[in-house]
Amino acid sequence: MVTHNVIVVGGGAGGMMAAIFAARTGANVTLLERNQKLGRKVYITGKGRCNVTNDCTIDEFMREVPRNPRFLYSALSYFTPQQMMELLEDEGCPVVVQRGRRVFPATEKASDVTRALEKTMRALGVRIVFDARVKDIVLADGAVSGVTMMDGTEYAADRVIIATGGLSCPLTGSSGDGYRMAERLGHTVTPRMGVLSAIETAVQWPGELQGLSLRNVTLTMKKGKKTLYSELGEMIFTHFGISGPLALTMSCHLPDDIKDAQVTLNLKPGLTEQQLDARMQRDFAEQSRRQLRNVLPGLLPARLAEIFPRLCGVDGDKVCAQITREERETLVKTMQALPIPLEKLAPIEEAIVTRGGVHVKEIDPATMESKLVPGLYFAGEVIDVDAHTGGYNLQIAWATGALAGTCAAEAPIG
Repeated sequence: MVTHNVIVVGGGAGGMMAAIFAARTGANVTLLERNQKLGRKVYITGKGRCNVTNDCTIDEFMREVPRNPRFLYSALSYFTPQQMMELLEDEGCPVVVQRGRRVFPATEKASDVTRALEKTMRALGVRIVFDARVKDIVLADGAVSGVTMMDGTEYAADRVIIATGGLSCPLTGSSGDGYRMAERLGHTVTPRMGVLSAIETAVQWPGELQGLSLRNVTLTMKKGKKTLYSELGEMIFTHFGISGPLALTMSCHLPDDIKDAQVTLNLKPGLTEQQLDARMQRDFAEQSRRQLRNVLPGLLPARLAEIFPRLCGVDGDKVCAQITREERETLVKTMQALPIPLEKLAPIEEAIVTRGGVHVKEIDPATMESKLVPGLYFAGEVIDVDAHTGGYNLQIAWATGALAGTCAAEAPIG
C-alpha cells in the first residue's frame, strides 16, 4: 500500500477535518496554518459558543443552502451532522442540541471544540506547522507536487487540500489566499460578497432606532412579483440599517443588484389586516383625546411608536378622535408592510460568511478534487457554497473537509 504525503493548507474547520480524515486513512499529513493557533474563525462562531452543526436530516439541511446545494450532497452524505456530533462526543467534547436544533459544545466554549480536534490530529500523527503561509501550489507534469511558502520553504506532497477560508472575518487569517492560488492554477473564482451580513438601508430612520430589537416580526423581500424571502423571527436596527437573524438570513437571498429588492417589515404578523384595524379603532375610541404618538405604544415598542406616524405621513400630534379613516387605513397597511429600501451590504470583512469562491463545476463533488489539476482538493468556505445561520456553514466545512481528506489519502498515485 502506498502512503500518500498530504498537505492541508489552512487550519480552520475544513482544514482540521481534512487532516483528521486523511490521517485516519493512512496518509502522512502536514497541516500548514498561517496563524499561531488553529480554528481562529471557529472561536468566534455562535458568539464564542460555537454552533458546530445542526441536528437535521440531509434533505432538511439542503433546504438551508441557497447556493449550489446539490454540490454538497455527497459530502453531507459522507459525513453527516450526526457523525460530527458523535466525533466530538468520542473525543471528549460532549454536545447539546438547543433551539432550532442548533448544536453546541456542552460547555458552550468554542475553545473546547478546537482543543478536541487538535488533540485528535496530534494523536493521529498530523504534523502541524504554525506561522506558515503558503504562496503557491507547485506542479510537476500538470499534477500537484507540493507547495512553496512565503519564506521560500518548499514542502513536497502527493496531494494538497486548500482550506483557506473566504474573505469574511479577516482577523482570523482569511485573506483570499486560496482564491489566488486557485486562479493561478486555472480555476474560475466567482465574484465574492459577504452574506449572513448586516445590511445598510437607503433611508435614515433605522438609525434613529439603533439597538431596538424586534421579535415575532416578518421580513419579506421581493423582486418584482417574485418573493425571494419571507420569514418570521427576530431582527435589530443598527446605526446604518438592519441586522439580526432575519436580516442576516435574508442577505443570502439578495438579488445581484440589491436595489432591485423590495423589502417590507410586518410588525403585526399575528393579526389579519381586519383584526389590526379593529384593534386600532378600539384603541382610538378608548383614548380619543390622547395624541396618536402616545397611543401607538399599545401596539409598537415606544421608540418605534414615536416615529411611526412620520413614516406613514400622518401627524403624530393629532388626537385620536381626529384621525381620519384614510389615515387609520394607512397606519394599518404600513404596520403590516413597512418599506425598508436597501442600499448595500455591510463590508465583506464584517460578514459571517463569504459568498462566491472556486466554481463548483470545476470540483468533483464526489471527491472534492479539482477537475483541472490532479491532486488538488478543496474544502470549506473557499468553495462557492454558503448557507443560512444555524450551524450549517460549519457543517459544510466539516463535511467537505472529511470527504477531501479521505479521497486525497485514498487516491492512487500516477
